[in-house]
Amino acid sequence: MKIGILGGGQLGRMLIQEALKYDDEFYTLDPASDAPCHNISYFTQGNFNDYETVLNFGKDKDVVTIEIEHVNADALAELENQGIKVVPNSKIIKTIQQKILQKQFYAEHDIPSPEFEIMDGSSDEIKMPLPFVQKMNTGGYDGKGVQVIRTNEDMKNLWIQDSVIEKLVDIDKELSVIVARNENGETKTFPVTEMVADPKLNLLDFNICPVFLTEEIEEQINSITEKFLNAIHSPGLFAIELFLDKKGKVWVNETAPRLHNSGHQSQEGNANSQFEQMYRVVKNLPLADTDAIIYSGMLNLVGAEGFSGKVVYEGMEDVLRLPETYVHLYGKTETKPGRKMGHINVLADSREELMEKLVMVKEMIRVISE
Repeated sequence: MKIGILGGGQLGRMLIQEALKYDDEFYTLDPASDAPCHNISYFTQGNFNDYETVLNFGKDKDVVTIEIEHVNADALAELENQGIKVVPNSKIIKTIQQKILQKQFYAEHDIPSPEFEIMDGSSDEIKMPLPFVQKMNTGGYDGKGVQVIRTNEDMKNLWIQDSVIEKLVDIDKELSVIVARNENGETKTFPVTEMVADPKLNLLDFNICPVFLTEEIEEQINSITEKFLNAIHSPGLFAIELFLDKKGKVWVNETAPRLHNSGHQSQEGNANSQFEQMYRVVKNLPLADTDAIIYSGMLNLVGAEGFSGKVVYEGMEDVLRLPETYVHLYGKTETKPGRKMGHINVLADSREELMEKLVMVKEMIRVISE
């Protein structure tokens, strides 16, 4: 099969790495000439937001998928009209890539998500009491395009553009659940993971699986995933990011229609990884077993503050001496502050041991430059 991927970043790279054990050809499209997929796929340098570029890229493929949602969904719709399979389909990509449509989708399908209003003109029209969260309608990712407005003083920082104004949730835990559905309608759900964010970068710091949840909370999450899978009418792999508030209520924060940072620990911690599952979804194969086989966690490797240039992984040799510790680098040669350069997965026999190992590894390694 000729499989085209819009985006040539680390998610596409790890998907291809996993799928190389099968017999397919992978083609990627990315604006950066040195994108992580450039040397492990048939690579095209080009803009995945440009209608004609996406159309030309996809027209001779058996299936086109994405590893980033900020792509030209209209071109994907035209490819579908021409008989090219697109996974997930263009309609759900278009819904999820716009925060306003995404929030309306949750409301329409009775999927619990924080109370919201739509802003498209000025701060004068906002009725939501402080504090609230502002999410730009398009283009946000990795904490960008999101800000918390807590005080009247903060109101001067408000973005006057199309956005969602959302009630601030009193968060106890941030959780994620990755769900998959193939064309035959078969579905599988990965065990819930807990996400621990870096407060300065607003990037995922640690990811932990499995998570201890009460039966009542698990029932809420199961209900959310069931409603979501019934509503999307599309094959695909989706990461549903969740808030658990301090009263025990689960809310959907947002959804990614693609592979996700919160599923990386599945590479060694689950019977099969999210990348194996995505491959099977794209090919419409039987879905893989997702069971957690041990406590697992992930640590993001991000560029240290004050360093830009050719990357150096300080402390890497010490990390490589550790048992049940697995390094995944993304093929990026240049580092800058906050840039995701790789991740490290860790296995353990208990949550306590896992957290100790993750903290130890974080202290051992730094992403700096020459």
